[in-house]
Amino acid sequence: MGLAVSHYYATRDPFGADGDFTTAPEISQMFGEMIGVWISDAWVKLGQPSEFILVEGGPGRGTLMSDVLRATSKMLGFHEGMSLHLIETSPVLRDVQKATLAGHNPVWHDSLETLPQLPMIFIANELLDAMPVRQYECRKGQWHERVVGLEDDKLVFGLREAQVNAPILEGSFREESPVIQSFIKSLTDRIRRNHGVALLIDYGYDMPGASGDTLQAVKNHQFVPVLENIGEADLTAHVDFYAIKECCDVAVSGPVGQGDFLNALGMDVRLQMLKARATPQQNLDLQSAYSRLTAPGQMGKLFRVMAMCHDPEIKLGGF
Repeated sequence: MGLAVSHYYATRDPFGADGDFTTAPEISQMFGEMIGVWISDAWVKLGQPSEFILVEGGPGRGTLMSDVLRATSKMLGFHEGMSLHLIETSPVLRDVQKATLAGHNPVWHDSLETLPQLPMIFIANELLDAMPVRQYECRKGQWHERVVGLEDDKLVFGLREAQVNAPILEGSFREESPVIQSFIKSLTDRIRRNHGVALLIDYGYDMPGASGDTLQAVKNHQFVPVLENIGEADLTAHVDFYAIKECCDVAVSGPVGQGDFLNALGMDVRLQMLKARATPQQNLDLQSAYSRLTAPGQMGKLFRVMAMCHDPEIKLGGF
């Protein structure tokens, strides 16, 4: 999965109508504006540090960050103290981000490890779902790890015996992501050491043992078989927010549904402001985008939002 995802992102811009999928920032500017509101509030609650880093993990086309920077532009002292850092390994997407964020002097990194040791505000939308998972099935009284092999020159799934710290229950299925856990440990270590906050938004679940098989592939906005089009389709799995919370050693807020989070920040109010000066067609488009982002049957509940902070006394917005 790691090899397939790395190749996929390194060789294309997969976002939007002409790509394979659409993320929240491309659906409406309101999404990025609300994240900008959250960041502004967090910066104030952190004591308005005069020097800090604003970091996005997996910035896509730079659309979210562009909206965030516009939304924070009136915060006195924010842009003056900020340095912008992007964690992105794809050369194709780095070029797109460079054009989108021209004038803000972003610095690119392959990982968290090379970020400056300064107070940090970190955001990531649909980053964790692309990190590799391991899958386990309980068959014939024994846990097995799901593996990939060749049969008649085609990739196929197989099983090999594995040791899993879980009850033997025939037919049980588990997903785990050591990569996500390692990433979260590095992120929280940095937050604790240098102070700051992180905001993670992704589709997933937050009840223990709730996963099942969530590995999926999307190409041209359609689900496709996972082992076909390897490296040419978007390969993801739902994020286990319960496991993330369990491995955090800083204060955690959430997870909550994306719809509740965005409306708690005032997205419903922002919608009415935009509609007041919109054409009838723009009104319809705005309402449609708002519903897609916040309705429980669309992205409002499946997408979860979690935040982290070094100080448990700081009450972050949206939760």
